[in-house]
Amino acid sequence: MLEHIELFFKSIFIDNMVFAVFLGMCSYLAVSKKVATAVGLGAAVIFVLAVTVPLNWLLDKYLLQDGALVWLGEEYADYNLSFLSFILFIATIATMVQLVEIVVEKFSPSLYNSLGIFLPLIAVNCAILGGSLFMQAREIETLGLAFNYGVSSGIGWFLAILAIAAIREKIRYSNVPAPLRGLGITFIITGLMGIGFQSFGGMLTGGGDEAPVEVENTTVQQLEQKEVLFDEDVDEVKKEIDENEISYNDVNK
Repeated sequence: MLEHIELFFKSIFIDNMVFAVFLGMCSYLAVSKKVATAVGLGAAVIFVLAVTVPLNWLLDKYLLQDGALVWLGEEYADYNLSFLSFILFIATIATMVQLVEIVVEKFSPSLYNSLGIFLPLIAVNCAILGGSLFMQAREIETLGLAFNYGVSSGIGWFLAILAIAAIREKIRYSNVPAPLRGLGITFIITGLMGIGFQSFGGMLTGGGDEAPVEVENTTVQQLEQKEVLFDEDVDEVKKEIDENEISYNDVNK
């Protein structure tokens, strides 16, 4: 359970598709002028990632990996079809995007017209393909974790485009310097948002306080040793003064 929670928050905030690896930037910039349109595209991305990542995990597990075809028989154990990953992953994604396009056109024609060419272009959105490729590269172990990774990655992308759309709607009423208007101020805000999301990096690690404590203990031990040596020197000086009946200045000449 803890593994699911860690993967969920890490995929949304720390390994965010937009702010950490800069995937899906074309549609992120083009469809983020209005909040309503951004919400529609973000929901479509969540659905496509939630379906395609687990499906591609099954393809990778039982068809593409080295030795994955052993379930067909021992004579197929040496087959390695990993070179077909891109073709099969894109085929799965294109199929799901066509399904989303049909559903949106049927039930929300206004949103379908607002998204325009960017809805079918989800099929070639690098954030969608990146979700499946990262799932494969990170060797996610179970189908449940793959589904978790797809949903959380989609939510991260959704939050990114929703936030920038809300800011761009408000910034139209601001006095932005002429050279920065448009994409200039959008890139600056995106960079600041990326820095903000990266600040969540210590959320799951706790920051680690062991090293400073060790340094502090070492420093205290050294001070105690120096104090003992100082007391010993003082005792020797006092003893010398008493035995020779001289003053402190005579000892330090």
